[in-house]
Order: sequence, then structure tokens, then C-alpha cells
Amino acid sequence: MNSISPELAKKLTMAVERMPAFPKSVQKILELTRNLDVQPKDLVQVIEKDPVMTVKILRVLNSAYYSLPNKITSVNHSVVYLGFNTIKNLALSIASVGILPKHTIAGFDIQQYLLHSLTTAGIAKLLGGKLAGTDPMDCYIAGLLHDFGKVVFAQFLPNDFNQAMLKSVRENISLHVAENQVIGVDHTVVGSMLAEKWQFPQTLVDCIRNHHSPDSGEGGIWASVYAANQISKKMAFGDSGNPVIEQIPPTICNYFGGDIDEIIAALGDLSKIAEEAIVFSQVESNP
Repeated sequence: MNSISPELAKKLTMAVERMPAFPKSVQKILELTRNLDVQPKDLVQVIEKDPVMTVKILRVLNSAYYSLPNKITSVNHSVVYLGFNTIKNLALSIASVGILPKHTIAGFDIQQYLLHSLTTAGIAKLLGGKLAGTDPMDCYIAGLLHDFGKVVFAQFLPNDFNQAMLKSVRENISLHVAENQVIGVDHTVVGSMLAEKWQFPQTLVDCIRNHHSPDSGEGGIWASVYAANQISKKMAFGDSGNPVIEQIPPTICNYFGGDIDEIIAALGDLSKIAEEAIVFSQVESNP
């Protein structure tokens, strides 16, 4: 943050401090899943200690989307039936939604933002699975949280953020460019500050900071999230306030063997990811 004025740095720090803490249960889940020897029962024990998380996971799993033949009545049943990674993803998604404000603010549609984040996460997971040495689950988490800096802006710098969004549309420039011009910094910086507050791994912090930086990022997680973000926008899966679809730079195309259209073609039908995001967001928005 060397290029940011002390006044702006103080404003951003105060905004990040006002964001809710990420639930301890989800922090513990992330910690557990970095352990190669972790057992499903360990995940079950952590979730069951969080009654709100337990209720929400069961509600989503028993929704029409999954159409399971039998009602799932326990977290242990859910892990056995649907697998460790599915339940982990659900817990992370539910925690992220729980932190979001309930209503549109600063002209920023939270429901559309959520759809964009969930689909970016799902696509990033698919892309990460194609890269040796890259954990698809880490790609999912990074995709889910990549734009959380916009939520900070929308809540705590609403006037400036609204001006940036209007400028982005009016001048047909990327939102992060407009944010830099209006606010003096973009959502990637404040988003990475938030990830640091939540004590996420440095690779995730760096990915959030560099998901619009074709020359600064590195690694499969960064490449997967960068590409997934643009693919989600091109497919019109939700709307994160940015009208401009950026070209995927050659450095990232090299990871996946083609440009954005070729990457989309290689991924096949992405409608299931979009459908799952819609159903999840609808279930979660109802008390």
C-alpha cells in the first residue's frame, strides 16, 4: 500500500475492520482440509458445533435442486451421501453469504453479485482441476471471495463506489480502473486486506489482490480465478457491477491452451454451475 495516501489507507483499514469476522467454524474447516490426514468425522464435528451452519447446510441439501431420494437429517449423513468436498464448499458458501448485507446498497445488487461469485468459484474449480499441482478446492475458495472488496466499498464508501460504477458504464472501462480513478484504489486491494483480516493463506490473499493483474500474479489458482472471472461475465452469470469483459492475457491462455472462447468450449456445458448458484442463492435468501 506504498502508493496510497495515509488518509486513504486509514479509511480502508477502518472499513475492513467494520466487516464481520469470518465464522470460526469455517476457519477451522479450512484448517482441517489443509491436513492430508483429515477424516470426514473431523469435519462433521466442527460443523455440528455451529448450529446455524448445520441448519443451513441441511436446508440447502434438502432443497429442490438436489432432489435427493431421502431427506438428509444430519451432517454426518450429508458427508457420507454427498462427499467431503461438497459439504466443505457449502459451508464456505453459506458463511460468505452470511456476511453479505441483505439489501442492495450504493446501486450494487447483492443478489447478482452472489451469483457472479458462486459461478466464478465453480468455473475456477473446473479450471484448477485441469492444472497439475493446483488444488481445485483452493480455486473454488479464491473464486468465491475474489470480489469481496466490492462489498466493503458498497457498505463503507458507498458514494465513491457508486460514482465508480457509473463511470465504468458511462466510459465503458473496467470497474477496477474506474475505482482507481475515483477512489484512489481498487477492490482487489481492499479485498486482499479483508482476506488478511480473516487469516486466509497468503496464496489466497495474493490471488484476490492480483485477479485483475495479468503481469503480477502467478500460479494455477491465480490463473484459474482470473479466467473464471471473465468467463462468468461473458456467460452473463450474475453481475458484479463490471460491464467490461476483459481479454484473457497470453500468460493465462497458456495455462489452458486457448483464448476465452476456446477455454469455454473445452469446459463444455456450464449451465449446471449457473443453476446451482441460482438455487443456492434463493434458498439462502429465504429465512
